[in-house]
Parts: sequence; structure tokens; C-alpha cells
Amino acid sequence: MAVFRRWPRSCSFTTMLKKALRLLVIKNRFEAWAVIYAIALGATTRGVQYLELYRGAAGWLLFAACSGAVFMAGAKILDGTRAPAHRRGSLARLVARARQS
Repeated sequence: MAVFRRWPRSCSFTTMLKKALRLLVIKNRFEAWAVIYAIALGATTRGVQYLELYRGAAGWLLFAACSGAVFMAGAKILDGTRAPAHRRGSLARLVARARQS
């Protein structure tokens, strides 16, 4: 007859979920650029759909909105991949420039 034992702690649901979610973390700038490229491909595809659906200026405005969203998301992703010391230094420079003017 089989003896049922408890699963090891390393196989618990929360541990496995943490391991799976760790795959989705952007660790370096190369991965960030790859994600931005994928977002841009999707946004331009959606923009082309808008151009077909809405003829004229409305389609072009929606296409530009899709492109603008990629720029904003890309900037946020790239800022998140920089080292914390670099971010603090750039913030200190920004504050120093603001105090000078």
C-alpha cells in the first residue's frame, strides 16, 4: 500500500508561484528593449486597424495615440532597469537644476 507523505516545502503553491513570476521580471536593458519592441509591434498593428476603421484625421490621431503610449511605457520600463544609484544621482541633478533657476 502507498504511503502518502507531505509535499516538500519547495513545492508549495506560493513557492512555485514566486518562481513562475520571477520569469516575468525584466532584469536588464536588453530584455527591456525586447519588451518595448513587442509593445511597439502591437501598438502599430492596432494603429493600422484604427486607420482602416476611422478614415482621415481621426484614424491618424488614434494611431499617434498608440505610438505615444509606447513612448511613455518604454521610458518607464527603461527607467526601471537602471540601477538605484543612477536614478538617485539623476534625481539629485534634477533637484539641483531646479533650485538654480
